[in-house]
Amino acid sequence: MAVKSSTEQRRGQDWLAKGGLRPTRQRLALATLLVGDGNNRHVTAESLYASALKRGEKVSLATVYNTLKAFCEAGLMHEIAVDASRSYFDTRMDDHPHFFWEDDNRLSDAPAEELKLLSVPKAPEGAEITRVDVVIRVRKT
Repeated sequence: MAVKSSTEQRRGQDWLAKGGLRPTRQRLALATLLVGDGNNRHVTAESLYASALKRGEKVSLATVYNTLKAFCEAGLMHEIAVDASRSYFDTRMDDHPHFFWEDDNRLSDAPAEELKLLSVPKAPEGAEITRVDVVIRVRKT
C-alpha cells in the first residue's frame, strides 16, 4: 500500500474545505487521490475505485459514485458525459475542450486556444446555458 504524504492529505483537506464539504474518511481518501499530487485528473468512478482499492482504502463503488456527484455539486469538479452510459470527472475547473480517445476510452485536455466557438444557440425560454462541453472524439491512426 502506498503511503500518503501529509502534503497530499493537506491538499485533499483544503480541496474539500474549498467546496464546503465535511472531510469524512472516505471523502478525504478520494480527494487525496484526485488532487493530492497537485495535478488535475480525468477519472471514471470505476478508475477512481480501482485506485482507491490499490491504495488500500476501504470504499465501495457506490460510495465513489456518490462522492464524485457530491464533489461536482460542491463545484470542485465537472462531470463530462462522453455518451449515454459513460461519464468522466475532471478536476480542472476552467472552461476547456477535451479529446476522447476511442481506442482506449481515455479523456484528455485539448488545447483551448485552438477552439474557436463563434456562437451557441439561445437557451430555450425559461432556461439558461450553464456550460458548454466540447468533446472531440479521436482514434489513433
